[in-house]
Amino acid sequence: MNARAAGSPADAARIAAAMNRSLQHRGPDDDGVWTDAEPGVSLIHRRLSIVDVSPAGHQPMISADGRYVITYNGEIYNFPDLRKDLETGGVNFRGGSDTEVMLESIARAGLAATLPHLVGMFAMALWDRRERTLTLVRDRLGIKPLYWAKFGDLFLFGSELKALRAHPGWTPQIDRSAVASFMRHNYIPAPHTIYRGVHKLEPGTTLTLPWGGEPKIERYWDARAVAREGIRDPLDGGDAELIERLETLLQDAVRRRMIADVPLGAFLSGGVDSSTVVALMQSANAGKVRTFTVGFAETAYDEAPHAAAIARHLGTEHTELTVTARQALDVIPQLSEWFDEPFADSSQIPTHLISALTRRHVTVALSGDGGDELFAGYNRYQLATRLWRNLALLPLPLRNALARWVTAISPDTWTNQLARWPGLRMPGQIGDKIHKAASLLGERDPAGLYLRLVTHWNPAAVAPGVAETQGILFDQAIDAEFPDLLSRMQFLDLVTYLPDDILTKVDRASMAVALEARVPLIDHRVVEFAWRLPRRMKVRNGQSKWALRQILGRHVPHAMIDRPKMGFGIPLGEWLRGPLRDWAENLLAAQRLREAGLLDADVVRRHWQEHLGGHRNWQYLIWDVLMLEAWRDRWR
Repeated sequence: MNARAAGSPADAARIAAAMNRSLQHRGPDDDGVWTDAEPGVSLIHRRLSIVDVSPAGHQPMISADGRYVITYNGEIYNFPDLRKDLETGGVNFRGGSDTEVMLESIARAGLAATLPHLVGMFAMALWDRRERTLTLVRDRLGIKPLYWAKFGDLFLFGSELKALRAHPGWTPQIDRSAVASFMRHNYIPAPHTIYRGVHKLEPGTTLTLPWGGEPKIERYWDARAVAREGIRDPLDGGDAELIERLETLLQDAVRRRMIADVPLGAFLSGGVDSSTVVALMQSANAGKVRTFTVGFAETAYDEAPHAAAIARHLGTEHTELTVTARQALDVIPQLSEWFDEPFADSSQIPTHLISALTRRHVTVALSGDGGDELFAGYNRYQLATRLWRNLALLPLPLRNALARWVTAISPDTWTNQLARWPGLRMPGQIGDKIHKAASLLGERDPAGLYLRLVTHWNPAAVAPGVAETQGILFDQAIDAEFPDLLSRMQFLDLVTYLPDDILTKVDRASMAVALEARVPLIDHRVVEFAWRLPRRMKVRNGQSKWALRQILGRHVPHAMIDRPKMGFGIPLGEWLRGPLRDWAENLLAAQRLREAGLLDADVVRRHWQEHLGGHRNWQYLIWDVLMLEAWRDRWR
C-alpha cells in the first residue's frame, strides 16, 4: 500500500509494482493497484482468496457510489449478518465477499458507525475520493499488522516494512531507543519500530490523513477501558451459568471463523487453548476437522503425544510432523526476511514449521492464541502473585541474600536435581524459572515485579547511555487502575506482549507461507466478556484457566489436560552450544559488535562465554542479540 507516490504516472506505476511484489507471499492468488493520479494516491493489494474467490472479490475495491476505495487485509466474520441488514435497506451486491459488505456499509453509514459492528481481524486503508482523506484502521486486538511512515510530503503504509522499503523515498535510520526496548522485551513495542520516524499503528486505532494535512490518530476501541470497566462491573451468576454463557460465546466465535471457501483446519498442541478451539470446531462440524502439530525428538519440548491423544479422542483427521534439528535450523536464515525488524521470540521457529506443514493441506487454520492473557494461563501469573504475597513478610536484605544463594546454583543443575525427585511434576526448563523467580526477590513493588518478569536484558547494562522508549509499562497510573497484581499482569500482556509478540509471530510465520491464521479466543466479544468474569472463574485452587478447563472437560476427559504448561519451545540452549555455535560465534564476534555500536560488546561476549561453558543458560538473551545482528546482516 502506498499513498502520495511522487513523480510521473509511469514512476508511480513502477513504484507500486515494486511494493506489490514485496508482499507477494501474503497474497499469491491475485493483486491489484488503484491510482488517483491528481492527488498522487496509490492503493495496492495482494490477495489470499478465502471468501468469494471469484474476481468479484478483487481489491482495491471501489464502492458502488464511487466515493470510497478500500484495500484491506483480514476477515470480517459477521459479514453475512451485515449483508442481510444492508440488503434489507436496499443495497444490491455485485459479489459475495466480506470486503464489499464492509465497503458498502461504510458508504451507507460512514466508517465511524461501521467499525463497532465489525467482528474480525483487519488492517485497512480507505480513500475518500470526495473529501480527499486517507484513513488507516487496525483491528481491536492487533491481529493484523499495519506500518506507516511520513517523509516530508511522502506518506507510506503497508502490512510489512518491506513494502515501505521498496519505495525510493524510504530514508529511515535505526532508532537506538527502539534497540534498547528490543533488548528488554525481545520485540519492539508499538507504536515504535526499529526505524526512527516509522511507526506501527496501534490496535484499536485509526489514522486519518487529509490531503495536504498531517496524520491524526484516534482510538475507536480501548482495551484499557474494557479491562477497567470489566473489573469494576463483574458478572453476576453461579459457575454453571457463567460457563454456559462463555461456551455459547466461544461456540459462536469459532463457528464464524470456520466460514471459508477454501480448505480449513487447526493448530493443535494438546494444551487447553488449542484443544478447546478444536473441540468446539469438531462439535460444530459435520465432518472431521483437520488438525496439525509438530513435535521434537527432545521429549522435554515435545507436545506431539498430548496433541495426538486429544485428536484421537475428538476424532479429528490429524497430521503430525516430528521436526529434526536440521529442519529447524534451516528456518533460521529466513527469520529476518519474514519479520523485517529484530524479533527474538524463539518459538517463531516451530510456529513457522507448523504453518508450513498446515499449508500443505489447508489455506486457513484456527489457533488457540490469547487464552493465557484472558484466562490467566501463564505460569508467571501464579508465580508472581504467590511470591508477592510472601515478599512483604521478609526484610529486603534477607530477600537479597536468598536470591544470591538460589542463583549460585546453575539453572541446569536445578533442573537435573529436581528431575530426580520421584513423583515430582515440574514444568519444562524449571531451572531457568527458578533463577527468574530469584531475580524477583529484590523488587520493592508489584510494578517492578512485573517489569522484571517481562525483561530479558537490562537495557542500561547492554546498551548503556541509551534511553529506551517509554510506553504503557512505565505508566504509573496503571497501579491505581489495576491494584490487583493478577489483573494488572493480564492487562499489560493483553496490550503489549499479545499484539507485539504473539500475534506478530503468528502473522509473519503463517503469512510467509500464505496461510491465514484465525484466533477465535480473542474475538473482541470474548475479550469483553472475559474481563467481566470473576477471578474465581480464571484461577481456582491453584489451577489456571478454570472456566476454559470446564468447557474443555465437556469434550475431553480432565485427565488428558491436567498437566503442567509447556509452552512452544525448542532446545535453543543446546543448539547454541552445538549445531548453531559457529553461526552464532560469527554474529557475536567482538569486533563486529563494537563496529555496530549498538550494544556493549564486552557484556554480550561475557554472557556468550558463560553460556558456552554451561555455567549459565543465557539462551534467550543470546538469541536476542543474534536476531538483532542477523537483522542487520539482512537489512543494513
